[in-house]
Amino acid sequence: MTSLPWIDPDHLWFPPPEQALDDPDGLLAVGGDLSPERLILAYSNGIFPWFSEEQPILWWSPNPRCVLFPDEIHVSRSLRRTLNRQLFRVTADRNFRQVIRLCAITRDEGTWITDDMEASYTRLHDMGIAHSIEAWNAEDELVGGMYGVALGRCFFGESMFSLETNASKVVMVHLANQLRQWGFVLIDCQVESDHLLRMG
Repeated sequence: MTSLPWIDPDHLWFPPPEQALDDPDGLLAVGGDLSPERLILAYSNGIFPWFSEEQPILWWSPNPRCVLFPDEIHVSRSLRRTLNRQLFRVTADRNFRQVIRLCAITRDEGTWITDDMEASYTRLHDMGIAHSIEAWNAEDELVGGMYGVALGRCFFGESMFSLETNASKVVMVHLANQLRQWGFVLIDCQVESDHLLRMG
């Protein structure tokens, strides 16, 4: 069995992403902490944390990985109709804490968004580095959203949720449109899903 580098919480360092395992795809290192400085260093090098409550902190850099280009988002005919009907009001950074909480509790297959993860990304949000995008219905209820990290011209999408049909897709389209206007070149989705592959 291949041994993984153990990261000392007192040492701000990561091994090169090229050293990540092929199986499981992208697993790079174990340990460290979730301080803002370490998270910024990780994302700046294409590395992200992903682990369950009972595991140590695991750091990943899969290759290949799922990315979307803001100017190439595919909008299906049905989604275009939803957008034209303006069923949702979309905002940014209106309620980061609620978005990350709903991302954690609405996943059927369980979550990697532990209490420590919530606290760490909320600190990044307070620093202006992590952001949320929200979808509100006609009753002004939060029914969809996502959060992620913005560094340079890349947005690293962390998680999304949807309590009403197409709410998260509408959020993704609005995010892509805004990022394109700001000159961002990439949305790093990290791990592929059918939902993301249909959009780009």
